[in-house]
Amino acid sequence: MKSLIIRKYGSPDFLEIYDVIKPIPADDQVLVKVNAVSINDWDWGLLKGAPFIPNRFMAGLIRPNITIGSDIAGVVEAVGSEVSSYKPGDEVYGDLSGCGFGGFAEYVCAPHNAVKPKSQAMSFEQAAAIPQAGMLALQAIVADRQPEPGQSVLVNGAGGGVGSLAIQLLKLQGLEVTGVDSAEKLEAMRLWGFDHVIDYRTTDFTQNGKRYDLIVDAKSDRSPADYERALNPNGAYAAVGGPTLNLLKVALSGLRINRARDKKLRVIALEPNRDLAYFNELFEAGKFRPVIDTEFDFTDVDVRNAFHHFAEAAHKGKIVVRL
Repeated sequence: MKSLIIRKYGSPDFLEIYDVIKPIPADDQVLVKVNAVSINDWDWGLLKGAPFIPNRFMAGLIRPNITIGSDIAGVVEAVGSEVSSYKPGDEVYGDLSGCGFGGFAEYVCAPHNAVKPKSQAMSFEQAAAIPQAGMLALQAIVADRQPEPGQSVLVNGAGGGVGSLAIQLLKLQGLEVTGVDSAEKLEAMRLWGFDHVIDYRTTDFTQNGKRYDLIVDAKSDRSPADYERALNPNGAYAAVGGPTLNLLKVALSGLRINRARDKKLRVIALEPNRDLAYFNELFEAGKFRPVIDTEFDFTDVDVRNAFHHFAEAAHKGKIVVRL
């Protein structure tokens, strides 16, 4: 079978698809024929080998040897002897970041609980765009408590995968939502449903006097004090991405702020695949659609182009690779 293996840290130009032996599922695993996989920040971090911990501990300290890819959608081809929840032919999707990755391959073995049934109404490409970004968005929204209709929310880094999914979940709850990203993404963000949009290059949302009940942050590119200032009393800030050092500052500062004030700052610890059934329900009810920026094919050239496109941070929504 074909598998995209990182064997050198650095540029997407180092990516290469290799011929490897097709895996056999263990007793508690399913073998999935992968039809689509999406790119996430963690894939980029594994390619760059940064942060050193945990990425190089997973991929290799000096020379990596790992098949990347967490968010997959495909068809069960075989099941282990202990698996009764799936059978060959079942359509599934899920986030494999908790069990070794491996999604950029024609086949992958995963624990049976690392994938969930895919709605028959979804395409494989749509399904692959949901798991990690969708769960981060949902968990951030309810990190402190369920938002109340009419409250104000800001999403920083709103034009990417998390933001394109978060806006749909937020508008279902009757919230007023502001999105922050580059000027090139603002029109797309308006079409997705953002009530207000901000170009981060011209306006600092932490300095313009506006306050929010909830901030969902995919960038974490400001100080904890800045985030605290941008929150209403009893407001909450939830970081879902950004530099490791900044996330650590938020986590440590959150301990102090939580003790001293009625504002909460926290870093979301991803719970993979927990609520994918909810996304199936929303999709089938016509209330939710993943936003796909570009689809690429599973070839050396196309995969390299896909990662270069991801690195440019110009994509609006998710980048998906078809197998």
